[in-house]
Amino acid sequence: MHRLLPLGVALLALAACEGKSTAMMENSSTGSAGPRKPPLSLGAQVGQLAFFDQNLSGGRNMSCASCHDPQYAYGPPNSVSVQLGSDITQTGVRAVPSLRYRESTPAYSDDAPNPDGVTSNSPGGGFMWDGRATTLATQAGMPLLNPLEMNNASKDAVVKAVRNGTYAGLFKQAFGADVFNNTDAAFEALGTAIQALETEDLSFHPYSSKYDLHVFNKVGGTLTPAEQRGEVVFHSTGVSNCSGCHYTGANFNGNSGLMTDFTYQALGAPRNDRSIPNNPDPIPANNDPKYFDMGLCGPYRTDHMPATPDTANPYCGMFKVPGLRNVATRGAFFHNGVLHSLDQVVNFYNTRDTNPEYWYPANGNSSSDGTGTPQANPSWALQPTHVPGATVSKYNDLPTSQQGSIDEEVPMGTGEGGDKTLASGTRPRQPGSAPVMTPQQIADLVCFLGTLSDGYQPSSAAPTTGRCVK
Repeated sequence: MHRLLPLGVALLALAACEGKSTAMMENSSTGSAGPRKPPLSLGAQVGQLAFFDQNLSGGRNMSCASCHDPQYAYGPPNSVSVQLGSDITQTGVRAVPSLRYRESTPAYSDDAPNPDGVTSNSPGGGFMWDGRATTLATQAGMPLLNPLEMNNASKDAVVKAVRNGTYAGLFKQAFGADVFNNTDAAFEALGTAIQALETEDLSFHPYSSKYDLHVFNKVGGTLTPAEQRGEVVFHSTGVSNCSGCHYTGANFNGNSGLMTDFTYQALGAPRNDRSIPNNPDPIPANNDPKYFDMGLCGPYRTDHMPATPDTANPYCGMFKVPGLRNVATRGAFFHNGVLHSLDQVVNFYNTRDTNPEYWYPANGNSSSDGTGTPQANPSWALQPTHVPGATVSKYNDLPTSQQGSIDEEVPMGTGEGGDKTLASGTRPRQPGSAPVMTPQQIADLVCFLGTLSDGYQPSSAAPTTGRCVK
């Protein structure tokens, strides 16, 4: 079962979250008192009020900021895999992403150009984990009507809440005196207002990390030796290959350092269910063994669904590559929130194929059950133990028929773009072979990722102790 708070505690938690967010709302761009610079347009002012308005949820107990808290880089204020909805007996099915640095995302295309100008076209762009929202405005409206999220019965219910709210006059001033005469138009205007907020308010794209100071050679941007080594690992195509997908160059709108190329990858993240021992928050939908969240080919997106359950589809299992800014502030990773630390995530990339027993459950129905005493796995592994020789249910969050498109680029799989034998005739990174990254490289890479967090304040003296110093 999903870890649920008692009703009273849950409501208090929501209220506490709202209290923090309302304080931030007073001047979220500057984080201090005084006039906002630059001032928000009328539409963005409406969006700001709506973003923190609990009345826009079915239970009048949840706002956009409940899951996208300004104090947590507009991401969730906890490490729970998937969040509770306005109906607190209901739980979502996907992890909540941060809303920072989204304004440069292009609309989805099956044949999107890669911003690096070198890699061939592929699925890219769009909002939500599966790209089905074309704009920030469209995306903003989706949670409002999702029964697992803000749980409104209809657009009319949302529009009525705005019309009866304290900022109805401002809404009409921004979008026209007769805006409430048409429910669809008013609902669309609400999304436009929230999009304006996310575009204009500098707190949604502050560029205030240590990495930003480092890139522009500013005072306080000197990386420690560990962070410098981690940056080298990040860009190393033969080691971590992070920048292959988490692109740092200029994108189509001229912005750089967003740490994403807007593409989609099938990574084979473990299923977030009861097969994980002592799992604190398995996704309830996964209790149904026939349910699979396959990203671009369903269940929420329908244009790439397989012709039959057994028909392979190259889009299945693909989810959007997230930007890595503020990644160190997160407590849940991948589309299903199955991992809970950066150390876990990097080790997953490094050992998914060399040591699948760390991440996936053993197949109890196999005739090869393994022999001997269970052996302890590393502390960061998802599975605490394994039995040598046991068959592992690899890629267990996808049907067998849809596992052919799993990413095998460095540091995973064969090291190529598909399930191929290398030119040397060997197949490195197969079970039992050595992982690509060393523990030191992993530690350094995690240190570098920590420099991507906004709100960095340089100290007068360089640190002399700590994990990320030497």
